Amino acid sequence: LGNLTNTSQIALLRENGEPVVLPAHFPKNFFEWKEAFHSVFGSHLGLKKSSAAFFVNQLIKLATSCTERMEGEYEFISWWDYLEVDKKNDDHDAYKKMLAEGLTRSLVAMKAEMASTRTVGTMLLQMLYNMMTPGVQIDRVLNGPTNEMWIDPWVEYLVGQGVSMHLRTAVKSFNLTNGRIESVSVDVDGDEREVVADHLISGLPVEKMETFLTPEMKAESKSLSEIHNLHVEWMNGIQFYLDHDVPVVHGHTIYVDSAWALTSVSQHQFWKGVDLAEFGDGRVRGILSIDISDWKTNGTEVHLKPADECTAEEVVEETWAQLLAHLNEGGRQQLSDANRLAWHLDPDIVFPRTEHVEDNNKEPLLINKAGSLQYRPEAGTEIPNLYLASDYVHTTTDLACMEGANEAARRAVNALLDRVGSDAKRCELWPWDVPWFLRVLQKHDKKKWEKGHPQHDDFDNLPEGIFDGEGP
Repeated sequence: LGNLTNTSQIALLRENGEPVVLPAHFPKNFFEWKEAFHSVFGSHLGLKKSSAAFFVNQLIKLATSCTERMEGEYEFISWWDYLEVDKKNDDHDAYKKMLAEGLTRSLVAMKAEMASTRTVGTMLLQMLYNMMTPGVQIDRVLNGPTNEMWIDPWVEYLVGQGVSMHLRTAVKSFNLTNGRIESVSVDVDGDEREVVADHLISGLPVEKMETFLTPEMKAESKSLSEIHNLHVEWMNGIQFYLDHDVPVVHGHTIYVDSAWALTSVSQHQFWKGVDLAEFGDGRVRGILSIDISDWKTNGTEVHLKPADECTAEEVVEETWAQLLAHLNEGGRQQLSDANRLAWHLDPDIVFPRTEHVEDNNKEPLLINKAGSLQYRPEAGTEIPNLYLASDYVHTTTDLACMEGANEAARRAVNALLDRVGSDAKRCELWPWDVPWFLRVLQKHDKKKWEKGHPQHDDFDNLPEGIFDGEGP
């Protein structure tokens, strides 16, 4: 926690237009409020006032919906359909890129066309609530390389607590006997062994866990038998090492017009006290870290094919070209070929390609498709000594992210303690923070939901004038 540092901005860059820079914190004064408001809803983005008003109205509906309506109604509607993107004719492109897609890209590679409105809406509202709360920060990054600032100290701590770590160990099978996991077969550098324990917690990702489920395990655990319905997509990173630092913005950047749905963060500005000259050959002065969130759309700059069909070098060239098209727009010259020293693509992308597409990425990302909540298992499975601590578990966080996995692990520990009847203190869990006045409206909506009544659209006629700076 002590190695997290605050960002202060979020940027949305376009190929043909001025950059949009938003504060990633509670605006400190009227001018920051006005700048942020104008940046998002100003006419310079090509958005009609009616579209902006409609978008805010849809957010208000979600903010005042009870949990039962969110799970019973909005869980089954895609974010794309909820925002009625296909009905926006006059400003369709701007509305789609800025509001429907641009905002979801910042929420861990959510795809607007398939993502659940409940999930995207909940995450977006939580971020907005935090932005409106003085002293709360919605975006923090590590203050140095991940291994040094997080992984290595955590491993050292665990080992110091008596934890044994067995690396280069591959799971081969779960062995079920009389309704319980009797053992797990593992391969340690070619040596197959049986691991026997009273209780087992699986941190395997969903696409791997699915491959180990035997008919017997599915018969014992209905929730595990449903995880094949969960969906994964590719979201993998690439780093460019630069001979001089290019901060871009003090936080994350969303490249709105990029075919491959790029987002980035320029890291060295947050690494106070880290001397990059101590790494590599000593020439690196900046690191631009990029997520590629769309591997199925054709490239637009150099290689006109999807990223998942490209060689490693082609991925590098097309990603770099898409960055240049955004960062050097309008006469700006932030990035150049001469500044690039080296690159590193996620080694989980397999080259050369195999015939089986699912084998070409060792680390895909869970996507919360509309209607998928029903397939998310609880941390404590129906098998009495098997628990799950992975991001596909049913959690409040509800996203494929570090916080989601952390919450799943807490729930797994609590389930284990409950089953053995331990009086040990349970791991703490946290609900979302929602402003009190919205909780009142949510309780009112719950009464309507229980009676089978639709949500009252009090905000359907939100006045367009509020976006002129003249409204209340």
